[in-house]
Amino acid sequence: MMNKSIRILLVEDNLAIAKQVAGFLEGLKWQVDFAATGQQGLDLALTHTFDVIILDLNLPDMDGLDVCQQVKQNATRVTPVLMLTARDAFTDKAKGFGQGADDYLTKPFDFRELALRVEALARRPQLHTNTQIREGHLTLDTRAKSVYWQQQPVTVTGVGFSILHKLLVEYPYPVSRSDLITHIWGDEPPESNALKSHMYSLRKALEKTSGEPLLETISSIGYKLTGLNHEA
Repeated sequence: MMNKSIRILLVEDNLAIAKQVAGFLEGLKWQVDFAATGQQGLDLALTHTFDVIILDLNLPDMDGLDVCQQVKQNATRVTPVLMLTARDAFTDKAKGFGQGADDYLTKPFDFRELALRVEALARRPQLHTNTQIREGHLTLDTRAKSVYWQQQPVTVTGVGFSILHKLLVEYPYPVSRSDLITHIWGDEPPESNALKSHMYSLRKALEKTSGEPLLETISSIGYKLTGLNHEA
């Protein structure tokens, strides 16, 4: 886990769950503020600074989607939002991402996974302070939509760039197939083999320039970047 203390806003009306989540995250030396209603969470999000907002979708006074949308539209600082919900249908996830959610975790969940996702989200504002994202020898220029391995250009497609961008932002953690599909195509995914085909092309392009297998398939989960600090 990162050494920097992460400040989190937890918006959750189930007090038992909120207490367990807050206790686990505070055990990592992170700071957790709590709101039991959507309006209270929205007020805190718009008047205080947080690194990550953990937002339950089912709240007693407001739908979590509405809270997320208002935070994204009205906050003066870009704060990543992690949705917590029992709704696991693709259409529900697509709605969440459409309202500005940055990640999605379905109940019940492992607190360790929650912490990993929070940590990854907390790094995003720092990663996007300029147009370049760099991890080890791999660099992405988000403005030019270009990719470099040790300053050597890597030729990728537009979809390949989107995939690589998502994987690099989440590095070193894996990204699920469903999250990649939503990130690239939203609520209109193509036929089922499209992601596999794009991953194959991206894998070959990276390996051609780096000489290393930089894309790893994680069985039953998705994909992750690996070996970014290896010498070519």
